[in-house]
This record gives sequence, C-alpha cells and structure tokens, in this order.
Amino acid sequence: METFTADATTPPLEDQIRRMTPVAAPPGEQAQVAALHRALAGMLHERRPYAADCRLVGPQGESITLPGSVFHLLERVVEVMARGDSITVVPVGREMTTQQAADLLNVSRQYLVRLLDEGRIPFRMTGKHRRVRIEDVLTFKDIRDRDRRAGLRHLSRMTEEFGGYERG
Repeated sequence: METFTADATTPPLEDQIRRMTPVAAPPGEQAQVAALHRALAGMLHERRPYAADCRLVGPQGESITLPGSVFHLLERVVEVMARGDSITVVPVGREMTTQQAADLLNVSRQYLVRLLDEGRIPFRMTGKHRRVRIEDVLTFKDIRDRDRRAGLRHLSRMTEEFGGYERG
C-alpha cells in the first residue's frame, strides 16, 4: 500500500489519521474510490447478506470476514470520500487537544482557545492544558456551519432583491 504525501510538510497518511486530521482521497485515487463506492452501494441495494460474504484481503493474501457494523462504516466512509469530501474517524467520548480541535474546525489554535475562553465550546483543564470533548467540537461545528449557510442564503436573497444578479 502506498502512502500519499502531498508535499514535504504533509505527514504520512497513517499519522494524519491517528492525529484525527481530515483525509481526502488524492486525485489519483478518486476513480478507484468512486468504483468502490458503487460496488459497496450495490451490495447494500441488493440487500445481500454482506456480513457473511465480505472479506478484507491483505497484501500477503491473508483474509478476514468483515463484521456488518464495519461494512456499514466502510460504506459510509467511501461514500463521503467518493464525493471528494474529507473525513475524520474519531472515537466517541474522546477528548482532544486544542490543536486537534482546531484542525477539525479548520481554524488556528489561538482562535479555538479564544472560543473556549468565551464559553462557546465547553472544555476542562488537565493541569495547564485544555481538553475538549469531540462531541462538543462537532456540535459547535454543526451550529457554525448551519449559521454560515443561513447567512449565505440571506446575502443571496438580498443581492437578488437589489438586482445584483441578472436574470437569464
């Protein structure tokens, strides 16, 4: 299995996944990811007894049956990546460092610390370090994204009302 590295400053894929950095399929793998998505979606659509049939085969030919829960998770991960989106796999209940949370929100660590200090995201202190629950970060992200979309819709409506868009 080859490791994709975008440039000299990008850590190896395995390190990105362990650090909970969002990962997307590189352009050279997009077609493979799309084909895998179609295959997995087809298996779900046919309602085949996938848990007994699906196997993961390693580089040396070793094989193991995939449990149904893993199959469903794999199908969802591939679906997101096939759209070209990035994905992060994070254990529920996990606490994150401020840097991990900032990476997940795609903001600077300093900005995240300001959000914490303003009480916009709950956290706890462990010694001198702040720890943030993944659920709290994802809740903040959902609200932030929803508010951004609403703001963009409002701006679009205002622009249309003031004749900013030509009708075609």
